[in-house]
Amino acid sequence: MVSIVNCSRSRGQTRTGLSNFENVDEIADSKKYDLPGYAVLNTSKGNITIELFKDGSPEIVDKFLDLCQKGHFKGMPFHHVIKNYVILGGHSQDSGGIEDWTSKRKFHRQLPTSPKHEAFMLGTTKIKEDSKAFQLFITTAPIPDSNDKLYMFGRVIKGVDVVQEIEEVDTDTHYRPKSPVGIINVILQQVI
Repeated sequence: MVSIVNCSRSRGQTRTGLSNFENVDEIADSKKYDLPGYAVLNTSKGNITIELFKDGSPEIVDKFLDLCQKGHFKGMPFHHVIKNYVILGGHSQDSGGIEDWTSKRKFHRQLPTSPKHEAFMLGTTKIKEDSKAFQLFITTAPIPDSNDKLYMFGRVIKGVDVVQEIEEVDTDTHYRPKSPVGIINVILQQVI
């Protein structure tokens, strides 16, 4: 049974909708546990189940959940597929920051990695506050030099084979898939 739940996190608001700023932390803590813990990305190659890091990246998870509810990822293409590195998706054509860190991938392979930067992690690029863009990526190898450019907010727990199948698509010299591949929709779940 799949349930889509209310993912908004309204700080300082009681059940009646009135503000109660004395209990903001209590409300935020209680709502953190009401948020979905998993996202199932239904892609053109199959399903990928992501465990979300609600505690480690709460603001990014909130934004991701909000965008899921608004249908932002429905029909989102993977616009760059770099074998043994990363799969990138998004609607924005502003990819300057992405080009910067993807072009440097070959020079930093020898750096140590933390668990945060393992393969099969879900993340987004660090973008300007006023930007409406939300790039989404799944790593297919450790990316140790990404702290200043990327937020990791989840990990693939099911569907690694699907990620690997996407990684195998033919691309042009700029890593753009020659045939369309992307996210059909996202289903949010409390439990798996």
